[in-house]
Amino acid sequence: MRSIAVEKVNGTPRTVLNGEPVFLMATLDQGFWPDGLHTAPTDEALAYDLRMHKAMGFNSVRKHIKVEPDRWFYWADRLGLLVWQDMPAMNTVNPSTAARAEYEREMKEMIDEHAGHPSVAMWVTFNEGWGQYDQARIADLAKSWDPTRPVNNMSGLNCCGAVDGGNGDIADAHGYPSPALPQPDGKRALVSGEYGGLGLAVPGHAWAVQQSYIAVDPATYTDDYLARLDEVRKLACKGGNGAVYTQISDVEGELNGLLTYDRRIVKPDVERIRAAQEALVRDASNPVVAGCPAT
Repeated sequence: MRSIAVEKVNGTPRTVLNGEPVFLMATLDQGFWPDGLHTAPTDEALAYDLRMHKAMGFNSVRKHIKVEPDRWFYWADRLGLLVWQDMPAMNTVNPSTAARAEYEREMKEMIDEHAGHPSVAMWVTFNEGWGQYDQARIADLAKSWDPTRPVNNMSGLNCCGAVDGGNGDIADAHGYPSPALPQPDGKRALVSGEYGGLGLAVPGHAWAVQQSYIAVDPATYTDDYLARLDEVRKLACKGGNGAVYTQISDVEGELNGLLTYDRRIVKPDVERIRAAQEALVRDASNPVVAGCPAT
């Protein structure tokens, strides 16, 4: 059995896998498809996105505002990826009593149904304040239902009116295009739960849209990606435990994927991305992060 937790290493809260520090390098994965929307066309398609994570040197994936079918988790288990699983958010402010009860019922169902998958490494109970209420209580509920995994009470606690519950195991900030970390509290492991968003439209493989996040030059796309990754490395030297690049594939008008929406084009240089990310994960998973400037 594997274990995943947050523990202090040399006085700093760190994410640890089987008792050893691990840096969680992930993408934001919304799981959309141009033909089936929420439904992948084939089992191989489900596996493809996860295989591409491995090919590009990611060791984690944040499943964003969606719960996939069990075959997706099967592939994550088999490929050895660590999953940050979001609870799908409510699109409302101050949800009703009935909506809150349903949210909690569905969250418990999500946790109960997927707790047996070793790939699941974290429960994310709210994102950027969407539908937020009783943040601390909800995080405590998730932890009571599954005490074996870290809980992230608010991904993007610095964004969009989000209110940090102040508890759980993970403190999570968002930054675009550069990654960001929240202020340390000495209790929770720090992560950048979203960053990047470098937009690149590939003719013949993109929806017609007016704009998309941070537009980049195709000739410098990989260099631009690696420049943001260097910023992730600098944050690892300041106590960062993980980062989530937005995102694995384009989604309709969001053209910031590493893959096009139809999955036919891989935008960056895969070999360069993999080498850099594997080096980052290796260095940042040491008890003392390697490659940091002397202080």
